[in-house]
Amino acid sequence: MTTPGSNSLGLVASPDHRFLTGTPEVDLIIGELLDAVGAKANRDQLGEILATAVRLSLDGADRLDLKITTAAVKEMAEAFRVFAPYRSVSKVTMFGSARTRPDDPLYVQARELAANLAQAGWMVVTGAGPGIMAAGLEGAGRQMAFGINIRLPFEEGANSFIAADPKLVEMKYFFTRKLMLLKESAGFVILPGGFGTLDEAFELLTLLQTGKAEPSPIVLLDVPGGTYWQAWQAFVDQVESRGLVSAEDRALYRITDDVREAAAEILGFYRNYHSQRRVGDTLVLRLRNPPSQAELDDLNRRFADICERGGIRLTDPLGPERADRDHLELPRVALAFNRVHYGRLRMLIDALNIDLGGDGYPPSAIP
Repeated sequence: MTTPGSNSLGLVASPDHRFLTGTPEVDLIIGELLDAVGAKANRDQLGEILATAVRLSLDGADRLDLKITTAAVKEMAEAFRVFAPYRSVSKVTMFGSARTRPDDPLYVQARELAANLAQAGWMVVTGAGPGIMAAGLEGAGRQMAFGINIRLPFEEGANSFIAADPKLVEMKYFFTRKLMLLKESAGFVILPGGFGTLDEAFELLTLLQTGKAEPSPIVLLDVPGGTYWQAWQAFVDQVESRGLVSAEDRALYRITDDVREAAAEILGFYRNYHSQRRVGDTLVLRLRNPPSQAELDDLNRRFADICERGGIRLTDPLGPERADRDHLELPRVALAFNRVHYGRLRMLIDALNIDLGGDGYPPSAIP
């Protein structure tokens, strides 16, 4: 039951509330619509989605704008549905050229790495086209593979390794496809490719460098004797020499031509580090094994530069973590991270893994 001036969400109809449309009668209808479909969880977010649709009509958005919005939301909703049953399984996304032929050593390299990671319990996410995408899906096997296909006029559709699989998602837009290739994975492998591959590589690095994505391992993989990533690094060196990126940003990725080293980089990132959560201005790093006092002192000596104040400390789960029952069984350290030096944060995670590491299995293996 609603009271005068409120909706069934319990929100007072006020034009300055971000959920509301500005029209109290419409706000009440939104709440009643959520009641009618039985929506109980995340009602604030669902209400905001509906309110946004109303505001589009009030703002006079043209038909093309609405078609883009509709297609993007529908594509994301379908992808969320497909991935939902597998949220607890660790995933790695593989990028690379669609032009790589099956007899190319790069294809073999990608297929072998995908097989190794699948054997370790990781699912492989990639596009559904030919080349490196097919290699990743073939190596992982249908049971351990996701394909996110982009509809292009010059491609026939999904490759045979993922065609007609319920874990295949078809998309119209590159930006929604890229979102899903990045959102669901805890590790990334990039093999030589063209404009699209380079775009994906630089966007991924940008997200990590700016803290817009969770810390994750990135492997730039070539074949023995290959020079693709060495040439790429030479270009990045020039960018760095102009002060446009920092030397510490090199910690965000690893270049290798060895499949075993690539797999170790992905799996080893979660050897001790589990996950992070920001609580106010405090960054919490959840671990499998806590540092000793001597190890904590050493970490504070080495990484004082990324703490805005105080230092790195052991902590019990903080209030919001307890409220959400967010991995309460894990030890954790906390710091007032400066939100600038994400390359240095990666170095801190590496130190926690190298100095304090456990047996090395993905975060989904921890209840």
